[in-house]
Amino acid sequence: MSVHQVLAQLSDAAPSMLASAEPAGLLPARQQMALSLGWHIILACFGVAFPAMIFVMHLRGIQKKDPVALELAKRWAKVSAVLFAIGAVSGTVLSFEMGLLWPGLMGAFGDVLGLPFAFEGLAFFLEAIFLGIYLYGWGRIPPKRHVLMVLPMAVTGVIGTYCVLAVNAWMNVPTGFRIVDGEVTDVEPWAVLFNSHAFAQSGHMWLAAYMVAGFSIAGVYAVGLLRGRRDRHHRLGFLVPFAFATIAALAQPFVGHLLGEGLDERQPAKLAAFELAETTTDGASPLRIGGVIIDGEVKGALDIPYLGSLIAQGSATEPVPGLDTIPVEDQPPVNLTHWAFQTMIGVGMLLMLAVLLYWFMRWRGRDLLDNRWFLRFAALGGPLAVLALQSGWVATEVGRQPWIVHGVMRTTDAVGDYTSGLWWLLAASTVLYGAMTIGAVIVLRSMARRWRAGAGDLPSPYGPRPAEAVER
Repeated sequence: MSVHQVLAQLSDAAPSMLASAEPAGLLPARQQMALSLGWHIILACFGVAFPAMIFVMHLRGIQKKDPVALELAKRWAKVSAVLFAIGAVSGTVLSFEMGLLWPGLMGAFGDVLGLPFAFEGLAFFLEAIFLGIYLYGWGRIPPKRHVLMVLPMAVTGVIGTYCVLAVNAWMNVPTGFRIVDGEVTDVEPWAVLFNSHAFAQSGHMWLAAYMVAGFSIAGVYAVGLLRGRRDRHHRLGFLVPFAFATIAALAQPFVGHLLGEGLDERQPAKLAAFELAETTTDGASPLRIGGVIIDGEVKGALDIPYLGSLIAQGSATEPVPGLDTIPVEDQPPVNLTHWAFQTMIGVGMLLMLAVLLYWFMRWRGRDLLDNRWFLRFAALGGPLAVLALQSGWVATEVGRQPWIVHGVMRTTDAVGDYTSGLWWLLAASTVLYGAMTIGAVIVLRSMARRWRAGAGDLPSPYGPRPAEAVER
């Protein structure tokens, strides 16, 4: 069923779903969701990418009999456990928020979205099980079998992320249901889970996760190198995650371009906002760098002729559909969407150039890990990757507005009709996330301090004591 057919049925059977008035609860619900998702998604990146890095480091330690690599794998696993525990809390909060903040969405489409969320929950529990086995398996499971315990963690992390991204992709390209007399019927859960947009969007996020985790972990060791800790421990700790981040940073522009193909047909308003196209031009559209729309006019933008059409449409003559083709009530916040999109692109390109420079200079026989300016930039790689990640999500989510399910349900119709409780929830969540952030920093810094002091193995409060301690 096409979007236009769905809209026609909704207009006849459920006019309230297309209402344009903003409920009082919309602002706190949006703020709450932005806070929760923006905070949780950073941890999710480590859940997706960290296991693969641990596996490579552990495998290297076994195959090359490298004690430094084995020690790094063991330490990274403990850090991963801390981040996983915090992510479990924020993920639980999010699971409640979907129904609490958006009862209109879950009430109408709960049957549609149930299967992906169920699989995501199963993947999460499996990842937790194998993380526990891996953590307490050091010295208790044969090495070649022990390292294999990381693989299910990596696989379940990818599966769980795919399920969540499939839901978000469905919100952009709804499918797998019909609306009859205002009711959602003929639900096809597998069509939702494997919708046409899910693989490209999950691939884009998968690479972003490796960029965030890879640059962040490498940045920690870059700071250590800057402080004079130039041993093999810090160099290897930098190189492995930086290599993962390199592959992701180089592949990301191509996957992002594939994701954007056909956007002029799926979500023309979002594309117009991305490109800051206030009108449909005669012939090719320029690429606009920067700028804002004020009173319907673009101001302060740098226009590069033809490039906008070449990138967005794959044509040197076909224009980008402008906002003049979109009803005002169906347009997203244009300036915010445009700047978020360009921030994502700009930061991503900067990181891509940085990794190319590093490996080129290494190929020429010069190690930039001896260059303090490069180390300073590498230390900022993690925050820059997080900025690109958050900007990308702002672009795709704000750019879809005013729809929560594109072309089918407006965000105003998904939110509840209560307000006071939502503001209290937002305040409580802010305190909770702030406390978890402070707690995570304190715990991780304490672990790092004890490792630097020579502590070979930090005690686990709920695990069996080491054999030598039992003998004493």
